[in-house]
Amino acid sequence: MIDIKFLRENPEIVKQNIRNKFQDAKLPLVDEVMELDKENRDIKQEVEALRASRNKLSKQIGALMGKGQKEEAEKVKAQVAADADRINELSEREKEVEERIRKIMMTIPNIIDPSVPIGRDDSENVEVKRYGEPVIPDFEIPYHTEIMERFQGIDLDSARKVAGNGFYYLMGDIARLHSAVISYARDFMIDRGFTYCVPPFMIRSDVVTGVMSFAEMDAMMYKIEGEDLYLIGTSEHSMIGKFIDTVNKEENLPYTLTSYSPCFRKEKGAHGIEERGVYRIHQFEKQEMIVVCRPQESPMWFDRLWQNTVDLFRSMDIPVRTLECCSGDLADLKVKSVDVEAWSPRQKKYFEVGSCSNLGDAQARRLKIRVAGQDGKKYFAHTLNNTVAAPPRMLIAFLENNLNEDGSVRIPEALRPYMGGKTLIQ
Repeated sequence: MIDIKFLRENPEIVKQNIRNKFQDAKLPLVDEVMELDKENRDIKQEVEALRASRNKLSKQIGALMGKGQKEEAEKVKAQVAADADRINELSEREKEVEERIRKIMMTIPNIIDPSVPIGRDDSENVEVKRYGEPVIPDFEIPYHTEIMERFQGIDLDSARKVAGNGFYYLMGDIARLHSAVISYARDFMIDRGFTYCVPPFMIRSDVVTGVMSFAEMDAMMYKIEGEDLYLIGTSEHSMIGKFIDTVNKEENLPYTLTSYSPCFRKEKGAHGIEERGVYRIHQFEKQEMIVVCRPQESPMWFDRLWQNTVDLFRSMDIPVRTLECCSGDLADLKVKSVDVEAWSPRQKKYFEVGSCSNLGDAQARRLKIRVAGQDGKKYFAHTLNNTVAAPPRMLIAFLENNLNEDGSVRIPEALRPYMGGKTLIQ
């Protein structure tokens, strides 16, 4: 959500940004909001003038009554009443105009960073760098559910009976591996100076609309029937919501938090063959990281956040690469985003396992997350988020990259303390 003042002064920049995101249908909204903004400012000006006039006339009434000029006083009273009616009329219109402005401003996409490559969708994302050497073993890598089934580690059939498609039971060593990855990711981030947090797993609608676009909300969120509550799609929503309507001391920034939570997603749309099993599901667990910081520090934190994910995966001997997301692949609130993709020896290509985003002051503006500067002035903070690790998608990369020819799975040294000292799953 951009500043209305910025739009008012730079309408062509806002329009070009919309074109860069290939959302031309939103171009008329810029002109509409400018007209509404002018009307809103005219209303406020007229209301202010009417109130000043009413105060002045009210004093005249007392003076006229004191002089016994009742007829003249009644005329002034009539004018005061007419002005009051007009103020009420304008106030009602002001509410309508401001609500429409708010809805439009929440629909117009945020201004993307100049470094973002221009492209229509994720097929035009740009590879930045590879970390680790991708390996293609000389034996066949089975599909991830087949690997799990060899260890009696997954039960999809029972999950379908209990909850439907998009759910699973993890069992035995595979379930333990899942928990080990989460625990390791938690400690990895704590060691990097982040404060550990377990947030609420449900959030109110004002938090939902504060952290994401309407399109994302419709595609992702499950609403609790009869309650003003939604199940979180990622803990970042709850974590950023923690700072709603706050004024934070500049010297206390940045806030660096890492959080654990289950995540719940509708995952609307058709799924490809590579999204069977546990790749795209309605429920999963994740370790997340978020930062609330001063605007000038957000580019630095952006680079540190995605690097954390790269380092985590490399510590488990999983090759990864980073991709710069193009303009058309950025959600409306994002200024800049980098995806981290892990190598799949079975598919002989990379697939997404995490996404790092800088949202500028978009979420802070919606949620009123402000900072009190040392000069006494208040400004909006910048917010960032990134995936540390999200099993079970993380497990796909782990199992494929650590599978041995005899069917056993090697446990990297970093993960062994969380697996009871095991070096292999057999």
